[in-house]
Amino acid sequence: MVNATGDTWPWRLLLAVILLGMAAAVWGAVQKIDYEWRWYRVPQYFFYKAEDLHKAPFDGQVSAIDSKGAVTAVTITAPAGEKAVLEVDSASLKVEPQQEVYAGDAVGLSFSWKMGPLIMGMWTTIWISFVSGVLGLVIGLLTGLARISKNYTINGLAAVYIEFIRGTPLLVQIFIAYFFVGTVFNLSRNVAGVGALALFAGAYVAEIVRAGIQSISRGQMEAARSLGMTMPQAMLDIILPQALKRILPPLSGQFISLIKDSSLVSVIAITDLTKSGREIITSTFATFEIWLVVAAMYLIITSVLSQLVFYMERRFAVSD
Repeated sequence: MVNATGDTWPWRLLLAVILLGMAAAVWGAVQKIDYEWRWYRVPQYFFYKAEDLHKAPFDGQVSAIDSKGAVTAVTITAPAGEKAVLEVDSASLKVEPQQEVYAGDAVGLSFSWKMGPLIMGMWTTIWISFVSGVLGLVIGLLTGLARISKNYTINGLAAVYIEFIRGTPLLVQIFIAYFFVGTVFNLSRNVAGVGALALFAGAYVAEIVRAGIQSISRGQMEAARSLGMTMPQAMLDIILPQALKRILPPLSGQFISLIKDSSLVSVIAITDLTKSGREIITSTFATFEIWLVVAAMYLIITSVLSQLVFYMERRFAVSD
């Protein structure tokens, strides 16, 4: 038996050498740039420790101060008997027992970890891509079925939609969806952005679905019909399950592209990952660091999706 690993080790070595050479070339180019790297400023844009100032809600007196280690509970009692308990950081306590306080007086601070703009932007990118992808899949499936319909009107409408969407830039479609359609129907920027992405993805998914269905032998449909199955039954039970296995790779590629294309919604002031990166750069001037981090975050999202698709392909292969 031939040892496959032994046969490929020279190529593995060559790959490692090429990658190391590329890394060395990038490192050498970076060293020639007159730029002060400030990576230490990046972590705070993932998570940061927020500082909240607690103020007296009404005029009254500090009736009790109960220290619980790092946290102190301050009880304020109003002349009418109303009480309020504020929990603050012990080191930031600004009042004393029996002290008179007035509404708005500072009592102390509390600290909590919160998500920074990069995490918030990534979450926006994920949910916009997910919703757009699901809607695009539904639109693409229906349009793909319409493209193989023998009804001239349905087929023609589907063809016009596909040609218009695939023949115009996504950026222009987003502008039309937000400034024209959104203004006419009073749509929010989120709805306009998701709608534009869904329609864009749907046009490409439609052609993928059409090609997948037409790749299945016509004899299978004829055999299903001869067994008494209706056209919808044959399509759902016989044709589409087989077509799904064949179109899974191009579908995954389309959805990965959709995640990257979603960065264009930042032009209509949706604070996704790209817009968050631009806002951080405006305040920090850490251009290289932030864009490299943003690129890495997009890569992580798309890599997870790719691994999920690989898993599904293996499962389908086992079912065969």
